[in-house]
Amino acid sequence: MGHERPNIARMHGYTPGKQPATSDTIKLNTNENPYPPSPAVMRALQNIAPEALRRYPEPSAERFRTLAAQTHGVSPEQIVAVNGGDELLRMAITTFVEPGAPIGVVEPSYSLYPVLAEIHGSPVVSVPARADFCAPEDFAEHMNAAKVQLALLVNPHAPSGHLTGRAQLSKLAAALDGVLLIDEAYVDFVDPALGHDLLPMLREHDNLLFLRTLSKGYSLAGLRFGYGIGCQSLIAPLMGKTRDSYNVDVVAQALAEAALADRAVAADSWQRVRDERARVTTELRTLGCRVPDSQSNFVLAELPAKSPKARELLLLLETRGVLVRHFAQERLHDSLRITIGTPAQNDRLLGLLRELL
Repeated sequence: MGHERPNIARMHGYTPGKQPATSDTIKLNTNENPYPPSPAVMRALQNIAPEALRRYPEPSAERFRTLAAQTHGVSPEQIVAVNGGDELLRMAITTFVEPGAPIGVVEPSYSLYPVLAEIHGSPVVSVPARADFCAPEDFAEHMNAAKVQLALLVNPHAPSGHLTGRAQLSKLAAALDGVLLIDEAYVDFVDPALGHDLLPMLREHDNLLFLRTLSKGYSLAGLRFGYGIGCQSLIAPLMGKTRDSYNVDVVAQALAEAALADRAVAADSWQRVRDERARVTTELRTLGCRVPDSQSNFVLAELPAKSPKARELLLLLETRGVLVRHFAQERLHDSLRITIGTPAQNDRLLGLLRELL
């Protein structure tokens, strides 16, 4: 007899991407930035004094929140710092969703969302995405009918990379009765020519919460640092009630400040990823794969009909030292999600795919 709650006993936990067996393995399965973080980040790490480790960190990450507010044109009271973007998801569920009340998602989407809902004891109301992986026009109608208190949308979408624009999301936020959390984990990789910026929507809607992370765009996945941006009425209970005490450690705060202050270095990596994303997409389409246009640091490749099955191809690539990701979900059975690597890493992947396909 176990002592876990029945819903925990029944559930399956989140499955992370496989870690490489050797240092020679090319890791294109977990959407990490292939380029190193800013040298300013490494200097900040070297300058952390032993005394700083002896003491508790600044409780609210005030310096980072002030810097982030200046960066995004909001007030510090509209920022909450978290231990990775996933902590913000958990906090939002805890804060805005009654235990047992439903949580809304588009399917397919980030596979952690239903796991967090199950932990909370909440059913998931899922609505199939459109053919382009965008939320359907009647998404808010479905959510309201099910009395959803929190809807989770990742934009750019994962795992397709499709970007939904401001007009559609503003219309959705206006129609939705509950809170809309827009997970912008990959927003740094959006083509700047699109002029994509959703944060001005905060002046129009009081039910919007944005998730940002330093894991992807700032090459700090190992640090676990993210932050939320929202109107003050949403941020206040997160900050003052449901956030863990000292949730962001002193090392993470110092490095996050250094990274955000040196955005130019990160921005250079974003452009390099965009350039490679375009090249990889073209090459995959030449091989017969169906690849939606992506605004993330990954692409979703639906394999040709006569190729090996996606799961089989994933294992063949793994034996040759390249890791990619496969999801056994509706609409994704025949697809692989491929993180954009360095030019050399991408060349290795594409060469193997030419051989195996």
